[in-house]
Amino acid sequence: MKPGIHPTYQPVVFRDRAGDFAFLTRSTATSDKTVEWEDGRTYPVIDVEISSASHPFYTGTARVMDTAGRVERFERRYGKRERGEDL
Repeated sequence: MKPGIHPTYQPVVFRDRAGDFAFLTRSTATSDKTVEWEDGRTYPVIDVEISSASHPFYTGTARVMDTAGRVERFERRYGKRERGEDL
């Protein structure tokens, strides 16, 4: 690898404030804000809007959409076709 052309790869804390969740990993992303981690060291912190701790799919709070009602409303509006009927 050529020296001086690659970004620094360092430990960074990613924090999801909505889910009250944070994890330490390595990344090339940087930030001016810092946070003291569980090990007593200070790391740059990057706040994210959503993570697996706050995403509706992973938390089980996702809503299921009523698609049957939409199909029935479409059929009422445009008429129900029989199978094999030509367009």
